[in-house]
Amino acid sequence: MTSTATVPSPEEIHDRTRTVLATRIGDAFTDVPSDADLQKALGERYDSLTAMECISAVESEFGIEVDFVADDVRFWFSSVERMVRFTHERLEDTAALGLGS
Repeated sequence: MTSTATVPSPEEIHDRTRTVLATRIGDAFTDVPSDADLQKALGERYDSLTAMECISAVESEFGIEVDFVADDVRFWFSSVERMVRFTHERLEDTAALGLGS
């Protein structure tokens, strides 16, 4: 069985992730570099509740599920670059298994 799912490029995932996070975090996020640790760069603006909202937003945007037990969310959702890598790998896995749409 061959999957027909198309995995967005890392660049597209990056742009969509930044848009989703900007909606959740606000103007303070605009100048944060993609490789920056969000908690250090944003301080209290990226608390645990905001991080959970951002994870949910990324899940919704890309149709993926994050396993809070198996996935190291503190690592993968600490910067935009890591979120992009996590999301791209998850989408590739989903496509390879023929689970994507």
